[in-house]
This record gives sequence, C-alpha cells and structure tokens, in this order.
Amino acid sequence: MSRSLDSVTLPADVRAALDACASVVVPSTRAELYQLALGPEGGPRFSVDYDVNGTPVTEATVVRGKNGIAVNYPEDYMRRRDPDCMRVADDLPTDKPRYRDVFGSEFAPVKAETLEWLSQQELAVVPFKAGGLTHGYPSLAICPVNSAFFALTLVDLQGWVTLDEIGPFTPRSIVYVAPPFRHTHFDGRQVVVHDRTDTLHEVFAYNLYPGPSAKKGVFSVLLDIGEHEGWVTAHASSVRVTTPYENETVIMHEGASGGGKSEMYQEMRRREDGRILLGTNVVSNEPYVITLSETSALAPVTDDMTLCHKDLQRGDGKLVVADAEDGWFVRVDNMLEYGQDVAFERACIHPDEPLVFFNIQGVPDATVLPWEHTLDSNGKRCPNPRVVIPRSQIRNVVNEPSAVDVRTFGVRMPACTRETPSYGIMGMTHVVPPSLAWLWRLIAPRGDKNPSIGESKAATDKLAHGGMVAEGVGSYWPFSTGTKVAAANLLLTQLVEAYRTRYVLTPNQHIGAYKVGFAAEWMTREYLARRGGGRIRENELVAARCPLFGYTLKEMKIDGQLVRPTFLRPEQQSQVGEEAYDAGAKILTDFFKSELAQFLTDDLDPLGRKIIEVCMRDGSIEEYAELTPLYI
Repeated sequence: MSRSLDSVTLPADVRAALDACASVVVPSTRAELYQLALGPEGGPRFSVDYDVNGTPVTEATVVRGKNGIAVNYPEDYMRRRDPDCMRVADDLPTDKPRYRDVFGSEFAPVKAETLEWLSQQELAVVPFKAGGLTHGYPSLAICPVNSAFFALTLVDLQGWVTLDEIGPFTPRSIVYVAPPFRHTHFDGRQVVVHDRTDTLHEVFAYNLYPGPSAKKGVFSVLLDIGEHEGWVTAHASSVRVTTPYENETVIMHEGASGGGKSEMYQEMRRREDGRILLGTNVVSNEPYVITLSETSALAPVTDDMTLCHKDLQRGDGKLVVADAEDGWFVRVDNMLEYGQDVAFERACIHPDEPLVFFNIQGVPDATVLPWEHTLDSNGKRCPNPRVVIPRSQIRNVVNEPSAVDVRTFGVRMPACTRETPSYGIMGMTHVVPPSLAWLWRLIAPRGDKNPSIGESKAATDKLAHGGMVAEGVGSYWPFSTGTKVAAANLLLTQLVEAYRTRYVLTPNQHIGAYKVGFAAEWMTREYLARRGGGRIRENELVAARCPLFGYTLKEMKIDGQLVRPTFLRPEQQSQVGEEAYDAGAKILTDFFKSELAQFLTDDLDPLGRKIIEVCMRDGSIEEYAELTPLYI
C-alpha cells in the first residue's frame, strides 16, 4: 500500500483491505486524478467495465473532450438518482429503511465482501473535506481506479485537498465504491448503504451515478454530524441581490426537488422585445407581460448544500450561511441551444481546468457542449444532464459567509381552474410567520414533472392524479439518516433563533390558471430586494384566504407598475373563483394534516406541538403569528 496513507488512522478492516491491495494510487494533483479517469490508455474513449459472475458488464463510458470528460451510462435508470436507494445498516436512531428489514439479513457480511472485493482491485484513494475546505470534516474516498471519474466528481464538489494539507487525521466519513455489487447483490438497483457510529459515517456506494453518494451521500454525512452537534445543512441556494439603487439583500431559497433552488440565482428571462413574460393563461392562452427597465445584479452565495454551521453564527437574529461545496452539480436540462446563458456557456466551454459532464454527448477530442444532451432509449433528451462546475468559474460568486435577510420557499404548483380544481392556488408572494415557514419545511411538497429524480410508481400515480408527495423535513429529508422529529426540532430552533429573518412562500410552474415557470420566484426576488431586505409594513398585508399561505400583499408595485391583483390572490381569477380555490385549499390542508400527524410524539419540541395543533384544528393565521411573531 502507498505509504502516503500512513498518516491516516483507519479502521482495522479498511487498513487490512488496503494493505492487501496490489496497487493503491493516492493522486497528488487533480491533473493526475483526471488522467486516471481517462483509463490506462488516456482516452479518447474508455469503457468502465466490471466482471459480474464471469460476464463483463459496462457500467459507464468516458469520452475525452477538449474541455473535459463526458460520462454516460448505458441504462436510462442510472442517469437519475433513485429516491429509494438509502439503506441504514447501523442501530443508531433512524426513520429510514434499515438494511436488515429490506434485505432480510445483516449488512456485516456484505460489508466484509465489499472490502474483500476492493482489496483485489487497483484502487484510487482520495482525501476530501466533507462540507468544504474551510469548515469541512476530513474524509476519504476509496474506489476502483477505473472509476476514477467518480472520485474526481467527489473532490470537484468538495474541493481538492492533499494528505499533506490535511495532516494526520482520522476520517469522519469514508465513501466506498463497489459497482458490480449492484448486480450481484441488489438486482441492478441503485443502493447506498450508510453505516454510522458516533465518530465515523461510512457510505457504501453500489453504483456509479454520483447523485446519491458523492453528492447526496456527503449531504447525509453533514446532516448526521449536524444532528450530533446541533446545526443544519440546509437544502437551499442563496444569492446576494444588489438593486439598481445599490441596496443589498441576501435571499436563501429552499424547497423540494424542482422547487427553484438553482433558478434563484439565475437572471430573469426576457422576451426578444425586452419585456418579461410573467405568465400565460392556460385557458385563453393570453400572455401577461410587464416591462422592467433594469433588474438587480445577482451574486450567488450557495447552490444546493447550504452550510449553517454553528461556528458561523453571530447570535444577532440572522442566520449566517456558507457553501458546503467547492463545486456545483448543475443540471442543464433547460439549456437547449447556444446563447441561452452566455456566461455559464463560457465557463463550460472554456474552463480553467477540464470539467466532468454527465448525460451529455461526447465526441472524442471535440468540445463537450452543455446543450447536447444524451438521448434516452425512447429517443427523448435525458431529463437530467449535469456538469460539475467549480465555484471559481461562477460569475460574481460570493466567497465569504453571508447573513440571510429573507428565506423564501418554493413549491411546484399545478394549474387550477374551475373545471379542474387543484392545490395550485398559491399567490405570487406570501409572507408567513416562522411557525408556518416551519410547517412548509416539514412537508416540502414535491410537485409533478420533477426532472432531478426518478419517482416510484406509487408517487408517479399519485402526482398524475393531482395528489401530493412530501419530500420531508427541510426538503433535505431524503438524505438524512436520522429521525424526522430530531430534524424537525433542529429546524424549528434554527427558525426561531433567526428572529430577524423574513419568511416568504412563492410558487413556480403555475399560479391558478396561469403558467408562470419560475417568473413568480424571480419577480418576488426583485420586489423583496427593492423593499430593502423585504421590509413590509403590517398595513400592507392581508390574510390569505387559506391560512397555510399566511399573508398576501394588498398590492405589489415594482418599477412603477402594479402586478395584477389576481396574481396575488388567485381566487379572484375569472378561470378560478372561490369555489375552485377552496377545493384546492382543502386538498392542501388535508395533506398537511395527514403528513403532520407523524410528528406528534413525546420527542417533539413543545412549541412545535402547539404549531401542529393549530393546523390540525384549522386555526387562523393570527394563531400562528401569536406563537411566532412575524418580523416585518
């Protein structure tokens, strides 16, 4: 084994596996790791193959391009994260499926087989810091050298660091990669097994799509550490918004997958004539456009994993955040042709260092283009094309911790009309007290047509028939290995302690009978920034017809223009009306009640119990505000 790992204190079985291995490479530079990802011949094509019971199976292909490598998977299924792939092998508290309950046996023998298999491979071992270079926790990744692209992705996301820079350490987490076990043990499914102790979180990745392991697996590690130490890694993006009058506001945006996190730091889309399309009526096909002479400047702070570490907090009533990653796993499904986002395209096409692309077509030694998505077996574009882009390549990125002024929460909403009532009745901008902000984060409704993950058949059927699916606490629940109530308590404490923060709900996709895409989110961002951190007087608010939406604005004026009142109160839309609105409100309220019942345990924070009880008895917005005052 390479003696460079002597400074790392490893579990005895892991040390034995590495000692038995004929070849262990610890790359000293990113360039060296990138070269390993190209295979022994250095490209231009490399097939990542494994022996599965005597038969060679191709798990991925790697193509060398001018600006990076294009990684593709033969199976459509492997191109998206399976939302039901987490299994917990330990006996620590969890609400997630335990390995023994799903597979009918203990994980220990499979863990031993995994280490035995790794001991027979040529390995690449890379250190990283889970949570980023500044506040991260020293960790290690162990993978076959022929899947070095996976290790490259992981360290690109977390930041490149060497053993010498870390110094002697005991890993807080270890990620193991053993792709053929997907076939030999798990019927071809994506499975990621988490095995925790109080001091070590082991992640066993039995597939090569990095979403559930190199990306969200590290998220799981941070959530587990935060649960031990009393802080949260939020599933959120954040952006510093500077108005044309040079006022600065930091907005943090949360929501379930597809809830608009990446879109929060994107520029507002304009039509060719410069006007902005706010929405199109799904019944009459009437467009609603407005004119904004100048919009605010955007400086991204975080993209997806937002670190709310205890050491960042100042105790002044504002949450302070930093990025938990050094690179972003950016989905480019909405990039269909040249010229849609020139700055991002430039970063992809002319990077400082070659990038890693996923589910994007690659031609040997040609430029990998982010809009040339791989086609699925049905001939349609893969819905989940990705590129790992370093923060350093993002224009105007903010590198220092930032205090949050406004926390918005995005929800994918279906269309709602008189003929087809649905829960798509949220107005453009709703101001809510922390108590309601907490309830929305406990539920985190996940709308339909979500491009990031594959849905189970039960979830797909439910969504297709106008139902709702909860992503769970903080929308980070899919990645948490702990319990829902423990996560809920942590989140409630965080919201209550950030008493100088304004909480806002905003829909995407639809507002009543109007298809809006992400225009409502962008307009809300612009409006709140121009209000100076979202400052709103009490007499400017009116209670929403549905109490779960808190308050809406009496009027919204921006750049001298009034936004249509029907965008603030969808029940006033002629194609919606109060009857359809109330039907949608009942769908939403019933769903909240059904999902919230599970939190009413003895372990729940007493304040949390009072908040949930208000919802259960159809309480008023005033009751929520009495429990947690509205900061306006």
